[in-house]
Amino acid sequence: MENSIETVYFLENPEKNIIKFATGTQLRYEDVIKEVFGVACINDLHMMLQYNKSFQTSICKSYGISEKKITLDKIIRVASKADMLRLKKQMIEAQKNNMNEIHHEEEYSIRCPFDSIIKLQEGLYQWDDANFSYSAVTNGA
Repeated sequence: MENSIETVYFLENPEKNIIKFATGTQLRYEDVIKEVFGVACINDLHMMLQYNKSFQTSICKSYGISEKKITLDKIIRVASKADMLRLKKQMIEAQKNNMNEIHHEEEYSIRCPFDSIIKLQEGLYQWDDANFSYSAVTNGA
């Protein structure tokens, strides 16, 4: 196993209808925050949550919450297994849209989108080439 297991994050900007997945390294060293939210860093995102009325409204509408319940973890959080299944469906749809012929879902192959072992809300997951998805890592060998 590698020294450092990457955590995968789920980022959502409901105002611009953008959803993106990123690793901790990508959040630190790439412009992912800027791509999704249009600001340079997470500190600027705190300001957006506090003062950008249309952004606040879009979050409230998306999550069915009041302004008082808006927190940073609504728009940036550790991804869950359900989030990863959503990503898999998006990747399959993207492949379907790029092909001219109609294929069955089993005929699609998805490349490992992150490291072979990642951390999600539910724990550690390892890439399974046979199923084109991540499977929970069980304790023991």
